Amino acid sequence: MTDGRRIPVIIDCDTGVDDALALLFAVRHPALDVRAITCVAGNTDVDGVVRNTLTVLEQAGAPDIPVARGAERPLIEAPRSARHVHGHDGMGDLGLPQPSRRPADVDAVTLLRREIIASPRPVTLVPMAPLTNIALLLRTHPEVVGNIERIVFMGGAAAVGNATPVAEFNVWHDPEAAAILLTAGVPITMYGLDVFTRVVVPAADVRRLCGSGEPGARLAGKLLAHRPAHPDSRPDDPSETSGGLGDAGAVCAVVDPEGLTTHRLPVDVSLAPGPTRGMTIVDRRPRPGEAEIHEGTREQPLVDVGLDVDVERYVKLYLATVEV
Repeated sequence: MTDGRRIPVIIDCDTGVDDALALLFAVRHPALDVRAITCVAGNTDVDGVVRNTLTVLEQAGAPDIPVARGAERPLIEAPRSARHVHGHDGMGDLGLPQPSRRPADVDAVTLLRREIIASPRPVTLVPMAPLTNIALLLRTHPEVVGNIERIVFMGGAAAVGNATPVAEFNVWHDPEAAAILLTAGVPITMYGLDVFTRVVVPAADVRRLCGSGEPGARLAGKLLAHRPAHPDSRPDDPSETSGGLGDAGAVCAVVDPEGLTTHRLPVDVSLAPGPTRGMTIVDRRPRPGEAEIHEGTREQPLVDVGLDVDVERYVKLYLATVEV
């Protein structure tokens, strides 16, 4: 918000514990104008994602933001949830009440197109989920790219994966969709696992949030407590109640891009069957190698890849925003 104007953003999510943390931040930060939220299957089924998203907005006391149901499954693959991480309901099985809000009466792609075209300023898209909705949008309505400022997506990894040794969940869930996103023709920032796992809220702050009398801040605390930063820690480990911000870090990067160190690098997605499927191949070499010399160069999209993050800066930003 360097010019004093709010940043118009549209969030695409699979809410999810850390998606919920991101939504709590996005609807409370004064620099962001959340114009729409679209839902896709990922952490849980798409109907559960819609329910969880509406619940978070109610708990946060958010304004009436349109929420739309999107793709039930990837473009090619069968759906594969992450309930073992996010709980049966996708929200840590916290027993949250059913929302009274209702989703929009249009599908996600229609809502995405409508809000992008209607925005008086180019929007920033923030996908924090498998990229199926975004791929369908780009293929169905390519004209929208003219009013997209940037795409900041949570996905991929330059080093180690989580769904497989080399693939991050969101990209692995729908690799073809991720490949389409990378060729969108707009500036792209990749907030991948290299920085995703590093932004951790200390245990004392998590406990304070859990004890808050304000529903949104209290929900943030409960969600953080559900995703410990050290999943292999012992029960008597005092750090076990610290919590990773996960997807919320990508929204922090929209508000405060200087907290994220990026390098503009060629990025490709492995689409072939086998152990590398869904891998984001980030070319960090200083010069071409023998393959390019002998076989010719192959044009790859350049992406601003997050490789380092100011952890304390983003933790302070998050806490100052959700504790209203």
